[in-house]
Amino acid sequence: MQRIRLRYTKRGRLRFTSHRDFQRAFERALRRAEVPMAYSAGFTPHPKVSYANAAPTGTGSEAEYLEIALTDARDPETLRVLLDESLPAGLDVIEAVEARTSGLADRLTASVWELRLDGVDPADAERAVEAFTKADTVEVQRMTKNGVRTFDARPAVVSLETTETHSSQADRPSDQPCAILRLVVRHVTPAVRPDDVLSGLRAVADLAPPVPAAVTRLAQGLFDEETGTVTDPLAPDREAAGALTAQPAAATAPTPEGPA
Repeated sequence: MQRIRLRYTKRGRLRFTSHRDFQRAFERALRRAEVPMAYSAGFTPHPKVSYANAAPTGTGSEAEYLEIALTDARDPETLRVLLDESLPAGLDVIEAVEARTSGLADRLTASVWELRLDGVDPADAERAVEAFTKADTVEVQRMTKNGVRTFDARPAVVSLETTETHSSQADRPSDQPCAILRLVVRHVTPAVRPDDVLSGLRAVADLAPPVPAAVTRLAQGLFDEETGTVTDPLAPDREAAGALTAQPAAATAPTPEGPA
């Protein structure tokens, strides 16, 4: 059985698709692309697809990940092209690698988010960010199925800063003045989402954007404590594949002759 890991996006209007909507669209794409999927056992077999830490509905993303299991081996890049052509524009499959390591979900420990706050003066945003980062605790509330839950959003936030320019891949770019925030947050329990951070900014500095923020996940992966960066979760699989490719060449390389 071959396992393929995919990186895909949610761009533009497709950021409003729910995770369940994406699952249905992706399973249709698997059928259209005639992917030789492995299926689960039992009375209701379903394709073996593992989804990892999907972005909330309404947020864009450049870094969503999933893994599929195949009964027959396929070239990852060929498979990527077929699936990308079978999905609507905005749900774009942009990378595919063969899984050669374990624990993809375990390598998704942090996310980098961009928050575009239209109608907010950058100076006001800077003051709010400073108040948030200096606070020891930032209590926010979220409505759950069990009622309102109050929790501290501050510990999960690794960094929060204002930037002067937005990512070219972020949703809703325009020439209008606005505040743009870059957020790095750890994946903890309870999960701290970008809207929780926005609630925290409102709580500590009364920052309330006049229109909903345009939120885009730029990256997610393993958080490197030494560098403070979020690393590429597919890098170990690419490195393992490269090592396997290099081994045959090393084995057939001519042995240097000794001194005469």
